[in-house]
Amino acid sequence: MDPIELNADLHCHSDVSDGTLSPEGVAARAHANGVQLWSLTDHDEVGGQQRALRAARELGLPYLSGVEVSVTFAGKTVHIVGLGFDIEDAALREGLAATRGGRGQRAHEMAQALAEAGIENAYEGALRYVGNPELISRTHFARFLVDSGVCANTPEVFRHYLADGKPGFVPHRWAALADAVGWIRGAGGMAVIAHPGRYNFSPNEEHAFVGEFKALGGEGVEVVTGSHRPDEYPKYAAMALEFGLYASRGSDFHSPDESHTDLGTLPLLPGKLIPVWELLAERVHMP
Repeated sequence: MDPIELNADLHCHSDVSDGTLSPEGVAARAHANGVQLWSLTDHDEVGGQQRALRAARELGLPYLSGVEVSVTFAGKTVHIVGLGFDIEDAALREGLAATRGGRGQRAHEMAQALAEAGIENAYEGALRYVGNPELISRTHFARFLVDSGVCANTPEVFRHYLADGKPGFVPHRWAALADAVGWIRGAGGMAVIAHPGRYNFSPNEEHAFVGEFKALGGEGVEVVTGSHRPDEYPKYAAMALEFGLYASRGSDFHSPDESHTDLGTLPLLPGKLIPVWELLAERVHMP
């Protein structure tokens, strides 16, 4: 098989962060959907990695360690995926713990803001959907607001309450780009820009972001992802070629009920690109 034709899914989430399935449940769904190389990339947390690896081995599914690190760049939140790293690396674990540390205070501030908008007990409500209280996020608040009947679905919650400028939005300062890339590289992994089409950068801002990422040692970018429209795939394929980045692919799956792209269902990478798994071949955990 041509490596570009591999059905790899290197971006998804379990209930260790803001997904709804266990690591084992995500593994089973990936396998059932024909994924040939899988990585669980929970937000700012590697606590599900051993479970994901065990489940993958039991299913005969090749596995790469993964994480999605929250980063503040130019006043915006962006995400950097780490792949193929040592999950026991102390500096990486300490950095992720520090990044998680601000979520609790932010969650209380979000609940207060929502109370001022007429929605009471949002913090307690959001906690009902949290597998790991250290990782309480806007997604958990969104699930509470949907199940409480305030909004019909999670996109509506974000549009009306949790996006920048809306009543429940509270900004948070995450890791610096240099720190996130440094932690991943220091642990022997590859840093990859997650879903660059989501950030609403101007062309100059985007060029500065990708240029700094590359200068810091970042090596990959997600080209085909559930967070991109199909018409964006060529744009980010061109970005990969322009900056000499390896190309990645991932559904950004969170939940069978919420995610519009299921595990393993994305189109293949465009053929001119070099996939990240070529560089990471020696770091893949085989069954």
